[in-house]
Amino acid sequence: MKILLFDAANTLIHKPTLWDRIREVLTNYGYDVDMRELKERHKLLSEVINFPDRTSESFYRDFNAEFLLSLGILSTKELLEEMFNKCTYQPWQAFDDCQYLLELDIPKAILSNFNSSLFDLIGELIGQEVFDEIIISENEKVRKPSLEFYQIAIDRLGVDPSDILYIGDSLKLDFIPAKTMGMKTLLIDREGIYRYPAHKISNFRELKNHI
Repeated sequence: MKILLFDAANTLIHKPTLWDRIREVLTNYGYDVDMRELKERHKLLSEVINFPDRTSESFYRDFNAEFLLSLGILSTKELLEEMFNKCTYQPWQAFDDCQYLLELDIPKAILSNFNSSLFDLIGELIGQEVFDEIIISENEKVRKPSLEFYQIAIDRLGVDPSDILYIGDSLKLDFIPAKTMGMKTLLIDREGIYRYPAHKISNFRELKNHI
């Protein structure tokens, strides 16, 4: 293995305050939803509805309406408004196990559906020096799961696809297209949502078993 290629959102960075905010809003409206159920439904819906590089209020209102339906909750204008005001644009943080990446003596890069702010986010939360390349969909004008986006990464990194180990949190956006392009693949599933994929890890400390 010559290089590790990572997804960014919900692989390297996440919004940990989001879940408590969602649960608080639902509790205020009389809905007692288990935290694990919240995370599972949100994750599975995110596999179906692609997030744009730059989100908007209309996108989040539509997404939250579908999210509530997945929980068996009929949305109202007031509920959607409170969810948007209290839950949207929470701060990004690096996952704690990102610190383990500093111990891995192998080149690393990022391929992500994101806007150009990712450069600064990675620099602030992890350190840009950790990654040799940060390839962003907004800049390249193509995005996952397009195989063209993955080909850009292969060309930019200058190695054979079989020498790349791709790590991401989405079967649809990460695991399947990377595997189709001939890369080695790992699904990172910190919450244990997916039972069946054989090639998965629950945290970055397990990477040592795959490189």
